[in-house]
Amino acid sequence: MSVDHLLFCCRATIWCMEQTITYREYAAYAALPLDELARECEIDAFHASGPGGQGVNTADSAVRMRHLPTGIVAVSREQRSQLQNRERCLEKIHAELLRRSIPLKKRLHTRPTKASKERRLAEKRRISQNKRLRRRPEDE
Repeated sequence: MSVDHLLFCCRATIWCMEQTITYREYAAYAALPLDELARECEIDAFHASGPGGQGVNTADSAVRMRHLPTGIVAVSREQRSQLQNRERCLEKIHAELLRRSIPLKKRLHTRPTKASKERRLAEKRRISQNKRLRRRPEDE
């Protein structure tokens, strides 16, 4: 691979990350089977760290998976097996795609009721009265 080709790939990846993705596109990715979803991911195996002793630290069993079209990253180091950690990462990415595929509910703008306005103003009056009482008395 040439340097120009690698630069083009990096720019294409950055360009994809700058786009805004709608919930419908997330839903389309969530509908894909896991093997097709895995083809769209960049996979890194690395040496796990932290608690777990020799079972964790012996091999490059931890997996970081990045879904290139959406930029979702999942890390798994729970199992000793790299294959099981890959499957776990795919499940995490799929779960996140499902979560993001739910459309946002529109916020309804509601006006405060007359009673709630009166309660708020009464509370403000009470607090200001307390503050007035805490002041030093003026010398006359």
